[in-house]
Amino acid sequence: MSESTEMYLLRIALLQDGNAQVPISTLADQLSVSPVSANQMCRRLASEGLVIYQPYKGVSLTAQGEKVALRILRNRRLWEVFLVEKLHIEPKEAEEMACRLEHVTPGLLSRRLAEFLGNPTMSPQREPIPPEPGEEVRQPRRRLTTLIAGQEARITGVYTDETVKEFLRAQGVAPGALVKVVAGAANGSMLLEVSDDYVYVTHEIAAQIEV
Repeated sequence: MSESTEMYLLRIALLQDGNAQVPISTLADQLSVSPVSANQMCRRLASEGLVIYQPYKGVSLTAQGEKVALRILRNRRLWEVFLVEKLHIEPKEAEEMACRLEHVTPGLLSRRLAEFLGNPTMSPQREPIPPEPGEEVRQPRRRLTTLIAGQEARITGVYTDETVKEFLRAQGVAPGALVKVVAGAANGSMLLEVSDDYVYVTHEIAAQIEV
């Protein structure tokens, strides 16, 4: 699979919010290509079964496309951890380097790298690292508010406004992160454990988080 194809799939995965389609204009802007080029590529990806493409509406990943995108994203964030923790490179610079390494990392190297790093779950910039392909069986999605103390689940979507979403992301509460409910209050608020840290969320916010 070409690097260009992988970049399209990865960018769609990063832009896609739940099952919503990504506008072609937004995708083109993110990849610094023309809308015409983005349309042509998305049509090709659709013919290969990697995306679902609807003219004038947008594009979303198929299960196969998502699998490829998450594999590349896992490679990127594992390399970020390595570059920052082992080579002491600044996170932003490490991210740029990892963007080049992610495409030339075979499965065996990715697994060995994860083992060497202690199987991290978060990148240096507090972004969740997708699990090893095949590691988990996809479970039906539900609201975080349906969980009780002691239960844990992986976040699949955060459907709040951008300000709250950015705040939660900074705390590690983002799609792909594994969260455990430590306690719940009578008013519906929850204390969560995320990557060895604790985060308090109100019932209103918890109701907008899908796991």
